[in-house]
Amino acid sequence: MSLKGAQPADSLAGRLRNLTSLRFDPAMLLPLLAVALLIYLAAVPIVMLVLGSFQESAGVQPALTLENYGAAYASRHTYSTFVTSMVFAVGAAVVSFVFGTLLAWLVERTDTPFRRVFLPLAIVPLILPGVLEVISWIFLFNPKVGYLNLPFQQLFGLKSGPIDIYSLPGMIWVQSVGQIPLAFLLMIAAFRSMDPSLEESATMSGANTFQMLRRITLRLIMPISASVLLLMFVRSLEAFEVPAIIGIPARTFVYTSEIYQAFTDFPPDYGRGSALAVGLLALSIIGVWLYIRTTRNSERYQTVTGKAFRPKRFALGHWRWVAAAFLMVYFTFVVLLPFLVIFWVSFMPYFAPPSFENLGLATLANYQLLAGYDRFHSAAINSVILAVLAATVTVLITAVISWIVYRSRLPGRQALDFLAFLPIAIPGLVLGMGLIIFYVTFPVPIYGTIWVLLIAYTTKYLPYGMRSASGSIVQIHRELEEAGAMSGASWRQTFWYVTMPLLRAGLVAGWIYIAIVSFREFSTSILLATGQSQVLSILVFTMFEQGQTTEVAAIGVFMIATILGIVAIFYRLTGRFGLQL
Repeated sequence: MSLKGAQPADSLAGRLRNLTSLRFDPAMLLPLLAVALLIYLAAVPIVMLVLGSFQESAGVQPALTLENYGAAYASRHTYSTFVTSMVFAVGAAVVSFVFGTLLAWLVERTDTPFRRVFLPLAIVPLILPGVLEVISWIFLFNPKVGYLNLPFQQLFGLKSGPIDIYSLPGMIWVQSVGQIPLAFLLMIAAFRSMDPSLEESATMSGANTFQMLRRITLRLIMPISASVLLLMFVRSLEAFEVPAIIGIPARTFVYTSEIYQAFTDFPPDYGRGSALAVGLLALSIIGVWLYIRTTRNSERYQTVTGKAFRPKRFALGHWRWVAAAFLMVYFTFVVLLPFLVIFWVSFMPYFAPPSFENLGLATLANYQLLAGYDRFHSAAINSVILAVLAATVTVLITAVISWIVYRSRLPGRQALDFLAFLPIAIPGLVLGMGLIIFYVTFPVPIYGTIWVLLIAYTTKYLPYGMRSASGSIVQIHRELEEAGAMSGASWRQTFWYVTMPLLRAGLVAGWIYIAIVSFREFSTSILLATGQSQVLSILVFTMFEQGQTTEVAAIGVFMIATILGIVAIFYRLTGRFGLQL
């Protein structure tokens, strides 16, 4: 029964609306601060990026011009970059979706042996930082010295192996395998929630397993399939690790690598880079808008009802062992090999192929070098500090914003939800560019420090914190907060001592997830990190470009161990993994 006499949400909304009151109410401070920070974080990078695209040069009073867009989009090179970007993004989206859907179907809806063991193993690649995953595939498929190319070179006397990772197909493959776990998690949820009654009807009508899969199952999951494809496309379009580490050396440029080149040339071409970034931002926003629209229309295909059901597992017959073999090959090649190659190289004095003979070369020299390497110490400390602070600040801001959106009656509160979700459409590289333009234009003394990275990380992961907090707050009944108000507690006391403890599980999940992705963040850091604010992902990228492969692998093992520690804490506190957007 609701307590009619107490309406803390309405009272706070009234205070927020009455901003002209001469009497300052301390209860307004926290919500107003959260709203101001949200507007600052979500709006400033986009506004500055768009303004920068019309400026001749960065400065206090720059002249406005359209020449940047002419330089960015009038050349034939930009057209070829656009085509390459589309091929790369579409190819990676399709490959990751096909593999993710097939794996999810085999694990969730068939009688494939060992499927229960495979379920947790399938998401293990999420632990490997993106920059390290790309480097591991270079170790495996470098055309000259790649571990999987060397046997073919020795056997057939070739100068280079048959598989060249420095190519557009190589880029698509590496980007795809990094996204397969996410597609797998999204599709397995769709298969798990389906009512099997329509499939059972098809079976009774004489349809075999593959006819039913094609005509019934895949059609029922069409909306979620479209949304997953769009999400994979947007992530691939915004990706920078693969284009930077593989694409640039291969002279295969996509939007993100062109933007990076414009900002790192000497002198930097901020105008052209900003104009290119605005185009990439527009494409990303269109993709996210289509994703949201697709998921909103999914109720037309819903088959889940109030009736309890148990999804039926399809009997594959003799094919079940073929399916099991496929799962084992996938796990060995896609999941296990990248980890093993990083681990192996970290103990080698030089880039030596795995063999019993080379096992005698194993040494701890790389780890001993890191122990006395000041740049590594500084980058590790910065990465840990940023992971902790970004997760904490993001969770606190989104907890207050989600309360305003779902508990108050403040006019325009839905716009706050939109602002909090907007950064998901901003590519990390574009976000970094917007912040550079802002802090070059306005002399705020934080550029070149870890604080600008903290702002970037907090902005980028606002959508994840918002979904975590809002998903928890909608499950809390208003009566619990109203009871606190009836007991004489102020809004601040009710929020801190009633609402926040009830949100703890969701906030902890969001905190751990944001800490993990902040610790491994690369694309946002690449333009913002300096010698004084370097993080581990940028240090790995720099050292790899300088040919320090074995030291890079040692840093990689440290990063993996750290993330595993965070994941272990996560499981202990929440017992689950992942966030849904």
